[in-house]
Amino acid sequence: MSKMNGAQSLVNALEAAGVDVMFGIPGGAILPAYDPIFDSKIRHILVRHEQGAGHAATGYAQATGRVGVCIATSGPGATNLVTPLADAQMDSVPIVAITGQVPSAAIGTDAFQEADIRGVTMPVTKHNYLITDPADIPRAIAEAFYIASTGRPGAVLVDIAKDALQKETTFNYPKNVSLAGYNPVVEPKSEAIADAAALITQSKKPVLYVGGGVIKANAAKELMMLAEITGAPVVTTLMARGAFPDSHPQHLGMPGMHGTVAAVTALQKADLLITLGARFDDRVTGKLSSFAPNAKIIHADIDPAEIGKNRHADVAIIGDLKNILRALAPATKTALSKSAPDITPWLTEVYGWRSKFPLGYDKPSDGSVSPQYVIERIGKISGPDTIFAAGVGQHQMWASQFIGYEKPRTWLNSGGLGTMGYAVPAAMGAKVGAPDTTVWAIDGDGCFQMTNQELVTCALNNIPIKVAVINNESLGMVRQWQTLFYNQRYSNTDLHSKRIPDFKLLAEAMGCVGLRCEKPGDVDKTIEAAMAINDRPVVVDFNVHRDAMVWPMVAAGTSNDEITIARSMAPVWDSQEL
Repeated sequence: MSKMNGAQSLVNALEAAGVDVMFGIPGGAILPAYDPIFDSKIRHILVRHEQGAGHAATGYAQATGRVGVCIATSGPGATNLVTPLADAQMDSVPIVAITGQVPSAAIGTDAFQEADIRGVTMPVTKHNYLITDPADIPRAIAEAFYIASTGRPGAVLVDIAKDALQKETTFNYPKNVSLAGYNPVVEPKSEAIADAAALITQSKKPVLYVGGGVIKANAAKELMMLAEITGAPVVTTLMARGAFPDSHPQHLGMPGMHGTVAAVTALQKADLLITLGARFDDRVTGKLSSFAPNAKIIHADIDPAEIGKNRHADVAIIGDLKNILRALAPATKTALSKSAPDITPWLTEVYGWRSKFPLGYDKPSDGSVSPQYVIERIGKISGPDTIFAAGVGQHQMWASQFIGYEKPRTWLNSGGLGTMGYAVPAAMGAKVGAPDTTVWAIDGDGCFQMTNQELVTCALNNIPIKVAVINNESLGMVRQWQTLFYNQRYSNTDLHSKRIPDFKLLAEAMGCVGLRCEKPGDVDKTIEAAMAINDRPVVVDFNVHRDAMVWPMVAAGTSNDEITIARSMAPVWDSQEL
């Protein structure tokens, strides 16, 4: 075995782990690693902020299914990764963060640029390491990638002391990884499969409640099999958009706070929820005690900690969802061939709701641009192969509602943590992972001003993403709440973004093409102009109507029975009907 320093061992380990790209910024404690990075076959993309590195790693991972990698120095470099680590962990995205740490003798002395990043990130990572012995580097990297990508995916941090990077060592990458106490269950128990199939045969009002775990497990084809065998209506959560085609006749859309009336009501009135890789998140359930009151629950998930966390499961199936669905689909087909309830009345009722309460929006009476129309047209003109990354807020909800998603990994967003500023760096990472695919960032003027510095990174590194800034000069979702719940007292939500900054000039200053659209009649030609530019990033400032709102809506903390579709906040349903 050849001798080398810990830094070279680190880079060799990353190469052995199959890393082809990483996003990062050098600094003092991590600097030894940047010397061998100079000669490595791994592409390193120099970002403008560590938060951008972390979200880019997430976007890369969500678009490709591979582990995303980011790298930063100690202290503020590492703490700038906390938000993307928490974000990735909440949404079960496999990323590995490498951080430098002050020399081991200085740890705990409040040395320059020291932060206990292992302690800081312990609550927001799946696992993390502090390495002070260079001999431990290859093993830690191998384990980090294994932990991040197996079981329920998540974020792993490897913090390496500067002297461990500088000391001499030998490189010995483990051929396999075995961790005591970490053995994710991937094969479901046959008894659980049989119990689930039996429960399905007893259901007259079933719903397939599909979460992001189906996409993580690459199980969209298997989901389709089960859906067509059962004939049950399907709802896809915010993290599962694209797991089941929007165009499929069984699809009801997205459930939750801003879900479709049909999806929300189907869950409420179901007698069985076939829950696949979803976690009964508060944004889906509304007031938990009133959620789906008459439904039995089949809960299939790779993470046993999710079973029973928010809602008791009548049948729990633990395992990889691809394996679960491969077993459950034929078992259900066999069971239904012997005893199949008539779900036709249920389907008639459910699809009636879908027809009666389709998603829609009002055109602004003043002739200004409708934000929903902009997003709808971007989806139509770009097509179903496009990857869309959204920020957080009204534009995120409109993008989830008014773009048709036909395929997994075409919709990227920050679901659990709700991170403003996610879209631009995540789109950058997605474009790096899928360079031949059109990637749009659907961003708000508030989100865009948090991380738009990564457009410089895109321009310099030939990463031609497209950014639609849905500019309503407001923190739009907060303004919506102020309109509805705070007597239109707009405290600190006015961003003045139609005056300062000039997004078109800002884009041009960053080496991008800047476009602006202010009239409804110009929307299509502006989008087409953006689509025609593929050698540089493009930013389009869409000046949209300020008071457009996201509907339907279930107000926070209320029951899904109180879903409303207009500003009057009158529930769709009389409570006696439910």
